[in-house]
Amino acid sequence: MTSEPVHPTIPEAASAVPVRVLLVDDHAVVRQGLRLFLGLDPSLDIVGEASNGAEAVEAAIRLQPDVILMDLLMPVMDGIAATAEIRRCCPGTEVIALTSTLEESKVNGAVAAGATSYLLKDASSDLLNEAIHAAARGEVRLHPQAARRLVRDFRAPDMREHLTCKEVEVLQLIARGLNNKGIAAQLDISETTVKSHVSRLLGKLELESRTQAALYALKTGLASLEEAGESGPCN
Repeated sequence: MTSEPVHPTIPEAASAVPVRVLLVDDHAVVRQGLRLFLGLDPSLDIVGEASNGAEAVEAAIRLQPDVILMDLLMPVMDGIAATAEIRRCCPGTEVIALTSTLEESKVNGAVAAGATSYLLKDASSDLLNEAIHAAARGEVRLHPQAARRLVRDFRAPDMREHLTCKEVEVLQLIARGLNNKGIAAQLDISETTVKSHVSRLLGKLELESRTQAALYALKTGLASLEEAGESGPCN
């Protein structure tokens, strides 16, 4: 495989409630393959499939999955448009872009649409499994090459007001791939306080997602790709 993680993280203990997953790809053989090896994990529940973006939107609304594995190149409605619509109508559902290309317009488009993670189809089954659980926990995972391209092309916005020291710390931990629970433990504050910090820093930076916040931290030098790769976004 060509896309092993920079440094694999140790997943948190599997939840008693399985992660509900929707598979979206226009090739039936790909969906069958994903269902086959993901089905080996009892902590995952494959709740449905879709063969194009329009079907994916309908299935997301109907099934309310926790995570969607989304192909980007599909007929009727592509994965980028579907991701944007799903993030609008199903904000509790996380989307992992799973594709065979690192074309810049697709990488940038998927993240701008709200994809939590961007992985290539040649990713190992272990990496994909970990990425699904990470997405369900609200963590960011990006293929290393995708992360580098995104950081290069990302336009860091001007802040409406300065971040506080604590907001900077939260931002740096987001860039390392930590979710709210992990950030709370790292900074010895409550998850509610972390959520408030995240909401405020996103507002100050006029960003839409944690993935964009991670890219901001990398672009502005608040975090490095090497540091991030130790635990999260570049895995």
